[in-house]
Amino acid sequence: MKKRTLGLLTLSSIGLTAFAQISEPVIMTINDKPVYKSEFENVYKKNSGKEVNKEQKSVKEYVDLFSTFKMKVFEAEANGLDTNSSFKTELAGYRKQLAAPYLTDKNVNEALIQEAYERMKTEVKASHILIRVAEDALPKDTIEAYTRLMIIRDALMGKNPTPAKIAEYEAILKKSSSALTKASTKQDTVNYNTKLNAVKGISVALNAGSDKFAAAAKKTSEDPSAADNGGDLGYFTSLQMVYPFENAAYKANNGDITMPVRTRFGYHILKVADKRPSQGEILTAHIMVKFAKDMGEKEKANLKTKIDEIYTKLKAGEKFEDLARQFSDDKPSAEKGGQLQWFGSSRMPIEFEKAAFALANNGDYSEPFTTSYGWHIVKRLDKKGLASFSDMKGDLKQRIGKDSRTQAGRSSLIQKIKNDNKYVENPVAKKDFLKVIDSTVYQGKWEAKKAEKLGNKELFKLGAKKYTQNDFAKYIETRQTVRPKMDNNMFLQQSYKEFVDETLITFEDESLESKYPDFRNLLKEYRDGILLFDLTDQKVWSKAVKDTAGLKTFYEKNKNNYLWDERAEVTTYKCANEKVAKEVRGMLKKNKTEKEIVDAVNKSSQLNVSVENITYLKGENKDVDANWKQGVVATDIKDTKENKVTVLVVNKVLGKTPKTIAEAKGMITADYQNYLEKEWLSYLKNKYTVKVNEEVLNTVK
Repeated sequence: MKKRTLGLLTLSSIGLTAFAQISEPVIMTINDKPVYKSEFENVYKKNSGKEVNKEQKSVKEYVDLFSTFKMKVFEAEANGLDTNSSFKTELAGYRKQLAAPYLTDKNVNEALIQEAYERMKTEVKASHILIRVAEDALPKDTIEAYTRLMIIRDALMGKNPTPAKIAEYEAILKKSSSALTKASTKQDTVNYNTKLNAVKGISVALNAGSDKFAAAAKKTSEDPSAADNGGDLGYFTSLQMVYPFENAAYKANNGDITMPVRTRFGYHILKVADKRPSQGEILTAHIMVKFAKDMGEKEKANLKTKIDEIYTKLKAGEKFEDLARQFSDDKPSAEKGGQLQWFGSSRMPIEFEKAAFALANNGDYSEPFTTSYGWHIVKRLDKKGLASFSDMKGDLKQRIGKDSRTQAGRSSLIQKIKNDNKYVENPVAKKDFLKVIDSTVYQGKWEAKKAEKLGNKELFKLGAKKYTQNDFAKYIETRQTVRPKMDNNMFLQQSYKEFVDETLITFEDESLESKYPDFRNLLKEYRDGILLFDLTDQKVWSKAVKDTAGLKTFYEKNKNNYLWDERAEVTTYKCANEKVAKEVRGMLKKNKTEKEIVDAVNKSSQLNVSVENITYLKGENKDVDANWKQGVVATDIKDTKENKVTVLVVNKVLGKTPKTIAEAKGMITADYQNYLEKEWLSYLKNKYTVKVNEEVLNTVK
């Protein structure tokens, strides 16, 4: 696991005191330190049956394993390993991971997973008009965007704006715009006029085409793609749009134009055109002739000649995969015969998606068609429907965890914490902060001491715990960043909500050990496991690697445990034919050296003979085994694979001899580790006295 910083988590919340268990039965003491029944029972139930041979250990047999484990943990504590900053950081990281599922409303999260899956059974085709507004926009800007979009919606519903309505909107626009101030720029004026003209000209815009919504989108939407697609988003399904947008789309009926929907991008209105059952996912391959950047329409059309030639070859029987490798301009897929990843609705350009899903059978391919990227021919490789909920649940959970909708579970938990702990707020004390918040907070320079004059009144109470103005002031000081200036009241509301939410989540986080025994026990296992690993590494694993003197001493005492089996040192002469082999045998009888033989025999051709010197263990080479005697020259060994004749010479037969440390280092190190562990265990058993409470032990099921 990667180590993590502690963040807001206090060290005391993960210390030994967090695991103290009052009034619990003590199952054993180790040097008078109590070990509680619940810990033993929890670990026993998890680990029994997981040992060697999978034979379940009886409770009494497990006592020895568990007490040895606890001795090691106590020894780690005695060595101060639990005070190391690296240990605390690592444990805090584990705790953060373990705590995450407890810091959200599981029921809400489960409902979100189920909702996403049910929605995936249906695909929605919709168009939208977007009026952009920042998430932290001033109220006057939010009102302007909402009003403008409502005028557009009313016009689409047949209620064209009256002069009075336009005048009302212009007054709102003036309040939100800097176009009429001395500080305004030319762009401010352009933006002002664009917004006003969009409202004034909406009636004319709706008469620009048969599809009024598309015409209005082209004229008024601040989604850049609307100019080309009239706001049409094609078909999409759950988890492909931001959650508020998705909600509006799935709740609307075909033909409906929704009320404005707020997302992080701004305000939208949607028109739902169609809903259909999920078309599943498709696996395809394609051949592409790519359009160059800034290529004109005439040049694009000229490339059709190339794609048509490829298509002709395809119809003539040439393999799609081979043509893709040779001619496709999409190089990453071309290397794989044109194969792409699985995809469903809204994952590919609409033209590509339509062509792919129109193919009826695996192996079918399309005629050439274009997208904004180039000419394509697409082949269907496989198709599948929506997977089962059980198969998709893990992936859905992960995706929802990264999606904005996951905040619903957090929000639900926050409300539950408030209800369970009788949350009471003092709005007046919060409002007092408007007296001390100034422009420095947007420069990242605001200081908490500015709030001292407020008197440190109580802001809210959670159970018996009180949170004051000073607490909030310190929060603002530590969290402030350089940001665009905004309305002070809006800043206060946002910062206060964040402060309350984080405080409540921290409050819940700090109580996890006492509220949830499973969480407490699991964290205890992680804690002890880290300590055990670190101490064992110190005393056994790393020591065996680093202690070269100790390893050498251990080897000298035990080197007869690391013996080579019988070996034979062999020279083989691979001869091109029997004539060459005969010449080699003759020179061996005359006691010629290997070099003399090679030089003489290869004088006419370097391919006549090649030589290898190899040491074989008995059983590794049947020809060597058959001639296992020093000085033997074996002949007429045929190598059918290489069509050669081998002359084999057994130079020396070696008896069983100890391997060197270098030759058997892995085995020697492993055995040395086992030796060190036995010595260490002996030391621990002499140091620690275990007393088992048999009466409590007998109650363990």
